[in-house]
Amino acid sequence: MQINQEQLKKFILEAGLISRSDLEAEEKKAGGNKQSFGDTLLSDGKISEADLKKMEAYVLGIPFVSLATEKIDFSILSFIPEPIARNYNIIAYKKTDTSLEVAMLDIDNLPIIDFVKKRSGLKVLPRLTDSASIKSALLQYKKSLQAEFSDIIQKESNSLDGSLKDEVEESEEELKEMADDLPVVKIVDSLVSHAILQNASDIHIEPGENDLTVRYRIDGILHDAMVLDKKASAGITARIKVLSNLKLDEKRLPQDGRFKIDQNGQRVSFRVSTLPTFYGEKTVIRILRESSHGFSLEGLGFHGEALERIHDSLKQKTGMVLAAGPTGSGKTTTLYTMLDMLNKPDVNISTVEDPIEYQMPRINQTQVKSEIGLTFANGLRSLLRQDPDVIMVGEIRDKETAGLAVNASLTGHLVLSTIHTNSASGAIPRMIDMGVEPFLIISTVKTIIAQRLVRKLTSGKKEYFLSSAEIKNMAKYVDLEKMLRILKEEKVIGPNAVWDKIPFYKPVKDASSEDGYSGRVGIHEVLKVTSTIKEMIIKGSSEDEIETQAKKEGMTTMLEDGIFKAISGETSIEEVFRVISE
Repeated sequence: MQINQEQLKKFILEAGLISRSDLEAEEKKAGGNKQSFGDTLLSDGKISEADLKKMEAYVLGIPFVSLATEKIDFSILSFIPEPIARNYNIIAYKKTDTSLEVAMLDIDNLPIIDFVKKRSGLKVLPRLTDSASIKSALLQYKKSLQAEFSDIIQKESNSLDGSLKDEVEESEEELKEMADDLPVVKIVDSLVSHAILQNASDIHIEPGENDLTVRYRIDGILHDAMVLDKKASAGITARIKVLSNLKLDEKRLPQDGRFKIDQNGQRVSFRVSTLPTFYGEKTVIRILRESSHGFSLEGLGFHGEALERIHDSLKQKTGMVLAAGPTGSGKTTTLYTMLDMLNKPDVNISTVEDPIEYQMPRINQTQVKSEIGLTFANGLRSLLRQDPDVIMVGEIRDKETAGLAVNASLTGHLVLSTIHTNSASGAIPRMIDMGVEPFLIISTVKTIIAQRLVRKLTSGKKEYFLSSAEIKNMAKYVDLEKMLRILKEEKVIGPNAVWDKIPFYKPVKDASSEDGYSGRVGIHEVLKVTSTIKEMIIKGSSEDEIETQAKKEGMTTMLEDGIFKAISGETSIEEVFRVISE
């Protein structure tokens, strides 16, 4: 539904929003800048966005809506998940039995309209709005959680008086009764549903001296979601323990459990951990979307030489491919993506994991249960009797598991696994430290991938150029000539580009994001164990020496890959250094 520019100019002039001379000047400027007429008016401050959108709506013959002061019912707002609303500037605000009215900045975005239609099962009626309306509505996602809890507490005040009591020594029967109380059930259900809606990876429920703080980890950053009365702590913790089959009256020792729910047809698993603290039990819930699929190595952020190295390693029939990095760096997702590539009818794939984060068809997945003796090592030992071609071990964390994984790769299996180290070269001394002999490492380990996750910039990002001092400072951390060569080879910059003319980007807070970031992408380094590096491992070379040699042989470090993605406009330099320095 294209806007007729001539009609738009006519209506703006007739409405008296600008003078004819200004209109002609702006029209000429728009042509010179290859911008739309409306964008030029906005950038020069000749017209407000609200007025421009009203004129565009008039030209298109559709209603303009302002939501800046509107209170939207959360049941309607939630037809569109907050991440989708933020990324595509679309808000559901009014519903009938057959239709859903949505406010948008771009009504030509047909794929998102189709998505909302399929998700809601209703006819979608697009309406034009402005950024202030979108921003106001997006804030309501966050406010609605606190408001929803306030409503629950008010409606169920009599019941809450009995259930939200101070944390004294309640009996198991009292705790069970508290956990099944309707207001507490509603509070925990709301906590979980809002976390899923906001695409959070973790929920932190933290008791303080006088209150209970709930925080969500979104895109790797913790955000305060709400603060509850301290009296709610016992009931909420008891409810989560009931769902996770944990001991209600055990408050002195940490406990771990799991539970699952179905939400809007999506299977979601939750890994629960409780920990005694000074003011009571802290609970952390990890959210695992089991049905997630459709990843690709390119989509995860791999490119160029690193991508080729992984493809080469997956063509091998034997050996080990390791993914390294701290907790929450996306290692398991990378392994699942590689498993998906290997998942063919003629290949038998078995895994032993803790937890099973994604369920995959045609792959035999085993959950570790250490309480009954099913450890990584025991599970792997059993897998070897199941005639697998490819084995995935969730984590190599001890000598026994490492030894079995090495043995499996020596006896005709391709083994994929994760290891907790900060760099690709650091995985080698870590394995030696676990008791694996160097000659076995060089016989089995083919490729080591190290990674981190950085937040992605939104489309409202701002372009800027580095000063000579900033370029000089960056040269302390990365090889500038090497970076230029890689950027030119992958056609990110032109053949004659120089550093002071290469654009970088900064986050801009706008209606789609409060901090200018949305979503995450990986930065990686992929170390290929070449004959030279094998010799260094046998000689007992240090981690730094191995990394130096790997860089000489073409390895791009995580920091260099981060700079590459900053220049590509995916993230900012500040975000890369924040993550690398953690």
